Amino acid sequence: TSSHTRVGILNNPSSKIKEDNTVIARGILTAFLTQNNNNLRSFLTKLSKEEAAKSLASGTKIAKLLIPGMDDDTFEKKYNTLGLDLIKTHQMFCQEVLKLLPGQMAVMTNGR
Repeated sequence: TSSHTRVGILNNPSSKIKEDNTVIARGILTAFLTQNNNNLRSFLTKLSKEEAAKSLASGTKIAKLLIPGMDDDTFEKKYNTLGLDLIKTHQMFCQEVLKLLPGQMAVMTNGR
């Protein structure tokens, strides 16, 4: 959040939700829940790069991608306990309420 913009993320995966295919989604959610705005923005920028996705897909632990200044301990504790239920809830909301198809993307806006 800022005086100008608020950003949130809803996950709407197209495949079966498993630990190994939700690393980035769980990393994003964990960062939103545990980091301040500056660290969140920097981490999301790093996580959105193709190199990061390839690295994570090859088995690199997400903790290796944390940036200086992040609350590493809080991030890791939350990441390790963040279950798949939250992503499943996002998926259900996207498909049942927003009527999106699996994997379909959308931008939602809501003014103050």
